[in-house]
Amino acid sequence: MSRLFSIILFVLWGTWAVAADFSALARVVPDDSGVVDRRGGAELTLSISQGVPWRVYTLTDPARLVLDFREVLWEGLERSRFDQADKVQDVRFGGFRPGWSRMVLDLASPLAVSRAEMKVTPDTGVARLLVSLDDVSADAFAAVSGSPHDPRWDLPERSTFDIAPARPMGEGPIVVVLDPGHGGIDPGAEHDGLTEKDLMLTFARELRDILRRTGGFEVILTREDDSFVSLERRVAIAHEKRAHVFLSLHADALAQGQAHGATVHVLDDEASDAATRLLAERHDRDDLLSGVDLDGQDDVVAGVLMDLARQETKPRTERLAEALVKGLMAAGGPVNRRPIRRGAFSVLKAADIPSVLIEVGFLSSPRDAENLRDPEWRQAMAQGMRDALRAWADDDIARNALRRQ
Repeated sequence: MSRLFSIILFVLWGTWAVAADFSALARVVPDDSGVVDRRGGAELTLSISQGVPWRVYTLTDPARLVLDFREVLWEGLERSRFDQADKVQDVRFGGFRPGWSRMVLDLASPLAVSRAEMKVTPDTGVARLLVSLDDVSADAFAAVSGSPHDPRWDLPERSTFDIAPARPMGEGPIVVVLDPGHGGIDPGAEHDGLTEKDLMLTFARELRDILRRTGGFEVILTREDDSFVSLERRVAIAHEKRAHVFLSLHADALAQGQAHGATVHVLDDEASDAATRLLAERHDRDDLLSGVDLDGQDDVVAGVLMDLARQETKPRTERLAEALVKGLMAAGGPVNRRPIRRGAFSVLKAADIPSVLIEVGFLSSPRDAENLRDPEWRQAMAQGMRDALRAWADDDIARNALRRQ
């Protein structure tokens, strides 16, 4: 294994053990952080209040250096500290997803990681991350670049499907991806002997069977058993299967306050903008839009294409949410007094697939917990969702036919 290839990915869990007793989030120390040019390359230094798990890798088109952390606060760090190096064009940093932080440096020329290490001072616990970058040819840079795939960092495997769009609605069965929330090492909510991951897998299987018996539906589950599936992988499955609709199924528990009845969540506008920016930074772009190969496109072009897709998908998603609420109410519910809500759920960030997250009920509600245990109640809810999907699909097909005229 070459020296360059062997250091594409660093996940230093040992650093975590050194500082395992800390009680606050790690913070960057601005005065001891920055990047400078050096002969034959550049050098990045980040001083952090304590050691954290981290990794570093490079991406192409455009050339970037990416550092991920678990988790770092960037307060007080100015971008001007990274203007001193001619070989770095721009830098951005911030939250990547809940619990994770990211720094991205746009490189003026190909630079490969030659050394990367984090040292923790024993007496203070302060960590110093040093990344040395060497000038390399474009071919050498491309050979050692690419997004790493590691389930500990919640990244999906690279898709292998051919680039092709989803079949138009009305031409064959409606492809529905059901996503039973949580699984494996992630149990989700737990209350009074019930676990969210088990209940939602059971419910997803029951809903799948009802849809298949009804006819006109092709149904795929993101997990068929008690296994862990990363959030991004769930969305990637929807694209691989060329889904027409994505339903993520959950049954949360609230430690404070009371919540009762089903709720349907859609992605809010602010989260859509953030999703566009974050997803555009990924190099493996065949999971971003069905039927569109974004490899070779820069972040701006990828972001514009996803924005355009969301402009069409958003009203369809809103109508899907409304149809599901009506279907659940017709089936006897109960539904929450505020049944449609908006949030930044990662599994709702497919730009081109109408996607909703359904809280079938709340385990912290005695009434909802009793309902969720009841096979007959779950059957009624599944039938309500089936009727809602059928009504939504018929309406969507009719609207699409009008748009083509």
